[in-house]
Amino acid sequence: MRVLLVNGSPKETGCTFTALGFVAEELESRGIETKIFQLGTAPIEGCRACNACVKTGSCIVDTIVNECAEEAKTADGFVFGSPVHFASAGGKITSFMDRLFYSTKAKPFHGKPAAALVSCRRGGATAALDQLYKYLAYSHTPIVSSQYWNMIHGNTPDEVRQDLEGVQIMRTIGRNMAWLLQCIEAGKGAGIAFPKPEPVVRTNFIR
Repeated sequence: MRVLLVNGSPKETGCTFTALGFVAEELESRGIETKIFQLGTAPIEGCRACNACVKTGSCIVDTIVNECAEEAKTADGFVFGSPVHFASAGGKITSFMDRLFYSTKAKPFHGKPAAALVSCRRGGATAALDQLYKYLAYSHTPIVSSQYWNMIHGNTPDEVRQDLEGVQIMRTIGRNMAWLLQCIEAGKGAGIAFPKPEPVVRTNFIR
């Protein structure tokens, strides 16, 4: 089993990366392979609403979204991490998530456990976390929770490591995700498949 962890911070080894590392360590200690997917420093454009992905099945704007979509097809679980910018998820991961979930119609995420986490200096963590959770709630993903909201505090990686409660929350995310992945695997072995979604019914409010 493999979990894909997305670092939505432009800092490849910053606070968000450090938080994801605690989750990854816990998963690996339980025999689950992990990979951190870095969004990096290159600009990530927002969705153009061109709907080219409806015809092609992939986003035409740039490659990073399609690279992650390919990784997602073979992953068994996901963790999306973001820094907090102005009480919201960072602009980079927001543009990325909009395009990733829209261009794929969220199909690579169906039935696969997912978690979101945020890293902040002081405030805005719950608002940013709520924003990320909306992508997961849209996508037939069993959402992995912890003992508290999935947040960690600190302005540097060293400060993040000193947030002992936050570090414990990250470990708990990893432990709970490992358990859920094992439960799903056991269910598959017993012949229990993920429910087949109904055809989507869309209702517009203006007729």
